[in-house]
Amino acid sequence: MTKYFLSLPHDSAEEPTMESMDPAELQEIMAAVGAFNTAVQEAGAFVTAGGLQPPSSATTVDYSGDSPVLTPGPFVKADEYLGGFWIIEAENDDVAIEWAKQASRALRSKVEVRALQEEPGA
Repeated sequence: MTKYFLSLPHDSAEEPTMESMDPAELQEIMAAVGAFNTAVQEAGAFVTAGGLQPPSSATTVDYSGDSPVLTPGPFVKADEYLGGFWIIEAENDDVAIEWAKQASRALRSKVEVRALQEEPGA
């Protein structure tokens, strides 16, 4: 089966976190996401998932030269950033997109779906 990356974009201007959300809204979303996670796990499609801190908390490491260079912040500036993700297994793109629809509904947010690259000949 193919592994798929379901990514959750967030607005860079706001850098929303669970701490900054309205507690009642957060509770509703967490319940919906919990139900989604349970469904993915029960279907045997769950690999892993996680939420990320905002880009302002990042450190970019570049050791492509003679010595490492550490730069505070993200490696790219953008209007949106990756706020969280799931990695799931699915038979094909259509099945992965169906899971993404459910995730999007639970989160009340956009979800991008992309297959992970597989090693050639694997």
